[in-house]
Amino acid sequence: MFTLWTLIEASLLCLNAVCILHEERFLAKFGWGRQAGQQDFGAPSAKDQLLNLIRSIRTVAKIPLIFLNIVAIIFKLLLG
Repeated sequence: MFTLWTLIEASLLCLNAVCILHEERFLAKFGWGRQAGQQDFGAPSAKDQLLNLIRSIRTVAKIPLIFLNIVAIIFKLLLG
């Protein structure tokens, strides 16, 4: 059964996945490293915007994700 908790848990897992992406080890292999998103003029491409989104999520969501993961683990332990 698809519930609100399932949706929250799936989004939490996706945020965790984005936060653990290592830029030099994983993203650079596909040409998405730190130098890939440096463009001087014009509107940023979709790739540049996605790289900025990943960096922003990694910067902003580190501390709240620790708390949310602890809450999710306790919830799973208590209620199964």
